[in-house]
Amino acid sequence: MNEERDPAPDSTAARVALWRALHTEADAAPHVFDDRIGLKLLAPGDDWRERGDMDPQFTRPFRASIVARARFIEDLVAGQAARGIEQYVILGTGLDSFAQRKPELAARLTVFEIDQPVPQAWKRQRLVELRFGIPRWLRFVPVDFEAGEAWRERLVAEGFDSSKPAIVVSTGVSMYLTREANAATLRQVAAFARGSTLAMTFLLPLHLADPEVRPGLEMAEKGARASGTPFLSFFTPEDILALAREAGFTQAQHVSAADLTRRYFADRTDGLRPPNHAEELLVANT
Repeated sequence: MNEERDPAPDSTAARVALWRALHTEADAAPHVFDDRIGLKLLAPGDDWRERGDMDPQFTRPFRASIVARARFIEDLVAGQAARGIEQYVILGTGLDSFAQRKPELAARLTVFEIDQPVPQAWKRQRLVELRFGIPRWLRFVPVDFEAGEAWRERLVAEGFDSSKPAIVVSTGVSMYLTREANAATLRQVAAFARGSTLAMTFLLPLHLADPEVRPGLEMAEKGARASGTPFLSFFTPEDILALAREAGFTQAQHVSAADLTRRYFADRTDGLRPPNHAEELLVANT
């Protein structure tokens, strides 16, 4: 008899949501990113801060990286919306809370959340229970990646207009996919209408990361392997840029942790910043 799958988000998605909330509690203002929606959805109990992976000091650079990428993505989405883009696609949504935190901006878009069916159904139920509701411009696109379902077809079935450009975002996903699967995703997005933009995080080879975070990254890699979701892909900036160009993007740029530090952490006096050469960003245009 098949074991019934836990409907809640996986540990990685939950950890990211809790780190976003921890930033507002453990780090000094001004906060780079203010998000406690994921914490509300998870409702983990008052002892969640006592978890080993929530230690304020140990997790400091990692949560800085998480809030930096989230802030960058939302600034990018706002900029794209200002120039007339009307479709926003989130690949591997997890506990992303853009639609709940930025309803005025989100309402100018059609937001497509693509994720595995079971955790997505859980999230949808929790949004209803917490009275966030499901606005008409928010479309849930359940895709069983493990069964080989094609996300592009499901996206169109939920109302995506292939003739119009979109912004497509994928954060914290590429390391769990093979190089071939990442290349296939890049090719699919590169085939979107002219004027579309992809923002995707990628993980650099662990030996290149700042020494202060390398042990934590190695621990995360070991834990991912033990849980059956190993890290499969690492890219240097040169490698990911080449892959994007081979996929058919007309422009591609690397957004480094140093870029994010200059943009969001330059005036801080507490030393909070994302680590260099760990998880960084590719931004590519069709």
